Amino acid sequence: MANRTIRIWRGDQSGGQFEEYTVDVGEGMVVLDVIHLAQMHHANDMAVRWNCKAGKCGSCSMEINGKPKLGCMTRMGDYEADEIITVQPMKSFPVIRDLVTDVSWNYRQNERITPFTPRPRDADGNWRMYTEDVERTQEFRKCIECFLCQNTCHVLRDHDKRDQFVGPRFMIRIAQLDMHPLDTVDRIPATKEEYGAGYCNITRCCTEVCPEHINITDNGIIPMKERIVSRYYDPITMLARKLFGGK
Repeated sequence: MANRTIRIWRGDQSGGQFEEYTVDVGEGMVVLDVIHLAQMHHANDMAVRWNCKAGKCGSCSMEINGKPKLGCMTRMGDYEADEIITVQPMKSFPVIRDLVTDVSWNYRQNERITPFTPRPRDADGNWRMYTEDVERTQEFRKCIECFLCQNTCHVLRDHDKRDQFVGPRFMIRIAQLDMHPLDTVDRIPATKEEYGAGYCNITRCCTEVCPEHINITDNGIIPMKERIVSRYYDPITMLARKLFGGK
């Protein structure tokens, strides 16, 4: 066991400040463990959201030394023994209290997206798909909705374009649906006009913070942007649209 100091932001919508707590930290502990120790021994009223403590529920999203991370997957051993760990709530969402933020905006974005709409089954009652088409979208299904990608997206974090851009989590949700071999809905117009795909300038910061290692940018966002470009900005397609009509 060793004494470690952790600085935790305490407060609510009206404001707050960092408070320092010193606790005994054992080998193999993660930041969430240390927060629980501080909560147990020094601040029983501290608010922190968590559930599985296994990196699968996405609940304990926070910023640790300025970087969006899961508290349960960030080991104390990754930091120097004399380093003070600073923990604060995600900056892109309103604070409820202490480390807990209001992420309900994200669920409202999901409601805007037309859900999975498959084509009718084949005559024998089955659906048939190519394996490679199915595998292409499986990566996106690993998302645990921790919203770290939303938090680090500068369009949402720094420019506050929530009314114009759904964010990287929902760009891959759209990609997951649009690339599904059974889905029948054309979401390209909405992705361009309503969901704000043009605001993403592919900095890949969302991909870097994903705890599930989903290649959000290269495998999800860029292909969707390419589909928009092909439809709306390709000279041949534009000419065909003028000659024969269509969207």
